[in-house]
Amino acid sequence: MPPDAPSAPPRTLPSQIAALRADLLAAPYTSEATEALLGPVAASALARENAVPARRVLAPLREPAAVLLRLFTLGVLVPRSLVQRALPTLGVEGALQLGLLGPASAPGPSGGEDHTDDDPDTPLRALIDLSPYSASDDAGEITWWIASDLSELATGRELGPEHVLGVGGASLTLARITPRQPVGSVLDLGCGGGIQAMHATRHAERVVATDLSARALAFAAFNAALNGIDLELRQGSLLEPVAGETFDLIVSNPPFVITPRGNSVRSADHDPTVWTYRDGGRAGDTLLAELLTALPGHLAADGRAVLLGNWEITDGAAWDAHPRAWSETAAADGVDTWVIQREQEDPAQYAETWARDAGITDRDPRWATLLGSWLEDFAARDVDGIGFGYLLLRRPGRAPHASPAAPGTDTSFRRGVLRTEVATGTGTGSLATHLADGLTALDVLADLDDESLEARRLVRAADVLERRHLTPGAWDPMLIELAQGAGLARVVRADQVLAATVGALDGTLTLGQVLAAVCALTDDDPDQARERVLPLVRDLVVTGMVSL
Repeated sequence: MPPDAPSAPPRTLPSQIAALRADLLAAPYTSEATEALLGPVAASALARENAVPARRVLAPLREPAAVLLRLFTLGVLVPRSLVQRALPTLGVEGALQLGLLGPASAPGPSGGEDHTDDDPDTPLRALIDLSPYSASDDAGEITWWIASDLSELATGRELGPEHVLGVGGASLTLARITPRQPVGSVLDLGCGGGIQAMHATRHAERVVATDLSARALAFAAFNAALNGIDLELRQGSLLEPVAGETFDLIVSNPPFVITPRGNSVRSADHDPTVWTYRDGGRAGDTLLAELLTALPGHLAADGRAVLLGNWEITDGAAWDAHPRAWSETAAADGVDTWVIQREQEDPAQYAETWARDAGITDRDPRWATLLGSWLEDFAARDVDGIGFGYLLLRRPGRAPHASPAAPGTDTSFRRGVLRTEVATGTGTGSLATHLADGLTALDVLADLDDESLEARRLVRAADVLERRHLTPGAWDPMLIELAQGAGLARVVRADQVLAATVGALDGTLTLGQVLAAVCALTDDDPDQARERVLPLVRDLVVTGMVSL
């Protein structure tokens, strides 16, 4: 089923927005209140995009929060009288002026100019999604409302080409891995509805949010105004709107979805190039390559970047071949890069995932053609896997950062470090802090030779446990593992020497002293043990299993 004709984005009218905010607070229209109204079964089903239990639970309720949830999340037609009681300060006319509502018969393309009669039984429909959002960070609890385009759940139709997403799984992931230390300036690149930029205002003096889509920026402006937040919004592609500027933190959930390109994969029924809210308009994963090449030039000293992304894995190549190639510019500029692959899908899985994301299922007659286009596109580049994960960059705070004109002319410059790993687990604690500490450790370790590392009094993290696997009745373990409870819940295989060394790292002795003592007990050759153990200890420091 084709998408609805999009309504105009909501309008940023200060007095009406203030009235709306007052009504949402009074309702109260919050995550906690709506979950209480739904109950665990309906709330869980709604999270799976099954609206049937929620419709049953909410249908008889007349509380303002229930009415708003039916209207803005479920797409239910609601009588004018109920809307008026749910929004008494704003009123129906105010909601129409903001572009939140329209007549039941059709969306309001005119941006709030539609009018309805005064009959209290006149049904109204939502033109946008307006959802409560809650979170917490170092600054305390967050209670916001986020406007976006109506979801497929509300409309029963596939998503349109200029769709503006609400807060989904990727948005929550990016917010969770973004460091929240106070900084001067933040760039939210490809801001969509502005959720990352809004988070950044809680720990930054200045936040710039950019997007190619004027529609997305209109939603971002509305969301910022509704929640009393100041953002600097700019329109343009990728880094063009911030040419010549640097930032202390850059966050981005860019349009990284790999979608077929070219006339050979188009059909009269569907052009897979139209999902501009998620697709970068480039062949393969070249948009991310372009972004990673340009991004280092926009990082201030001690600046960091946190991105989500997809990358192609070609037949016979390492999974990280593409991210490694993209990171070459950063390394040459002295910027450290850490790539973490969290998931991997084969081409068929990937095509199914993103076709369904746009509302096209296997019951749609276009399904086979669309998936065939994806598979043909991947086969043309010998792609046999697609990775998803995090890309983290940091420019060390030391100066200068310009590459030396000739070898040996600038001893303060060092080439950026590149680390790649596959880590699919999730542990306890703050993932943002964990990853930020790992990036800092990469920088510190780059300046420590083995002798300096051995002179450090390292400390094993409290969440690290040792697991030994033995044949029943045997004394010697078949396998020793060091397991991490926090961070990314990594599991590292270890031999007796590494396990014993890590076990003794309590800050009392230096690493060199501990390793020497272990070698004396195990009768290992000290030089061979150092060659084997020190690189592994460095890795444990980056992953937070051992601290310097």
